[in-house]
Amino acid sequence: MRKQTYTVTMATFAYIGFLILPVIILFFIILRYSGKTNDLPWNWPIIGMLPMILTHFHRLADRCTEFLESSGGTFIVKGLWFTNTDLIFTSDPVNVHHIFSSNFSMYPKGIGWKKRFDVFGNTLFNSDFEEWKNHKVFFRGYLSHRRFHELLPKIFEDSMKKKLIPSLEHVSKQDIPVDFASLLKGYIFYISCRLATGCDACSSFPVSFHENLFSNAIMHACEAIFSRHIFPESIWKLQKWLGIGKEGKLRDAWITIDNVLAEQISLKRKEVSDRMAEEDIDFNALELHLSRHKLLGPISVSNGLIRDNMLGLMFATQDTTSTALSWFFWLLSRHPAVEKRIREEIQEYFPENGETKWLAYGAKELDKMVYLHAALCETLRLFPPVPFQTRTPLQNDTLPSGHRINRGQNILICTYAMGRMTSVWGEDCREFKPERWITHDGGIKHEPAHKFFAFNAGPRICPGKDVGFTLLKGIASAIIHNYHVKVVENHPVIHQSSIVLHMKHGLMVAVKKRWP
Repeated sequence: MRKQTYTVTMATFAYIGFLILPVIILFFIILRYSGKTNDLPWNWPIIGMLPMILTHFHRLADRCTEFLESSGGTFIVKGLWFTNTDLIFTSDPVNVHHIFSSNFSMYPKGIGWKKRFDVFGNTLFNSDFEEWKNHKVFFRGYLSHRRFHELLPKIFEDSMKKKLIPSLEHVSKQDIPVDFASLLKGYIFYISCRLATGCDACSSFPVSFHENLFSNAIMHACEAIFSRHIFPESIWKLQKWLGIGKEGKLRDAWITIDNVLAEQISLKRKEVSDRMAEEDIDFNALELHLSRHKLLGPISVSNGLIRDNMLGLMFATQDTTSTALSWFFWLLSRHPAVEKRIREEIQEYFPENGETKWLAYGAKELDKMVYLHAALCETLRLFPPVPFQTRTPLQNDTLPSGHRINRGQNILICTYAMGRMTSVWGEDCREFKPERWITHDGGIKHEPAHKFFAFNAGPRICPGKDVGFTLLKGIASAIIHNYHVKVVENHPVIHQSSIVLHMKHGLMVAVKKRWP
């Protein structure tokens, strides 16, 4: 009887093995073909190119760059059959100009974008058509207003004195490695809070260098939104309903974001209600909303809109700026000759007494630092904070590359890949060369926005581009002038699978003070 049972059991296992073996073989074939570097990904029956996405999810931006290089700048990623998830990937500047400039009104972000980015509500970068135009008028008016440009230097000065310099002094004296990406994110979070709400929401920074709840919540939200771009809506909606995976983290992140913003908004409401004269208003975005400032124009102010616009402004300020600076200092650590040349340029504009630790925001000297500006442009070319964008056409169209686009089909513009295309930037496109941004007469070389896409292009070009560059140069010059930042040996630096090009493991560095 035992022998018979044993025989049946072995037969069962053999039968199961016979069924599983083809699946295992198929899996390894998929891995092999998905791993090819010179050809486009394999298009499988039923499952399309999903194996490529799953096996390279951790490095999708780099893999897509390889495919785009092989395909001439545009290719179609086939999704699951009957799910309407085919994506057109492009890094062709001519296509980008077609979508973002010459045919702008036909390529909105679309309903799908709003579904994927639902945590951000109805803020500027989440809206289309008239709603977007109204937001654009407000934010452009806000960022160009005289009082904004009076306020920002004060915030910059205050943040340097109270936050950044004390942080770096502490780290250098203790001679301990620090996650520079986290430090920068916490520092710029302070600036973003002051601009958006007028609140000093991170007063305990930099003593403990704790990870800010709000920043972590934004990070988890960005990772979940990235996954929503890859997987069919039915899959991520099921995860959302079950509260598992990245959707579960997004749910918790959403609660954290709402709680942080609700607290800051409530702190300001009474202050604004007690003020009568417009000139008494502290010129931050929250108080402008609460006081129904004329800059808002026809925008109907609600509690939801206040929350959304504060979140949008804080996200745009903190994550993009801190991410760009993190990659910038990583690149400098790998290219000491570039750092040396930037130092020499900076020293030309700092007083010789050695007491000045930073230049004031908006100082004329910052505009004269051409090589620093070029190095930042080169960083943004190779590591754009927002690595991709999507658009959805309102009607059938044909791209300049010859690819047919169906109404409602998603187009993914690979900003990360655009900076790494040989056809766009030349054979040395993977090299970090600030010199490519400098003209023969020593000025900054202008590149069209549809080629240098870090700040978007066309009518939706970033309204805070100039402010962002001034912040980047002010912060970078202060750090480089006073400290040497060196990445810890063997620290792994790769980017996170996210809608923002965060560093997955942070940036562990040693900070050494340059002056006694």
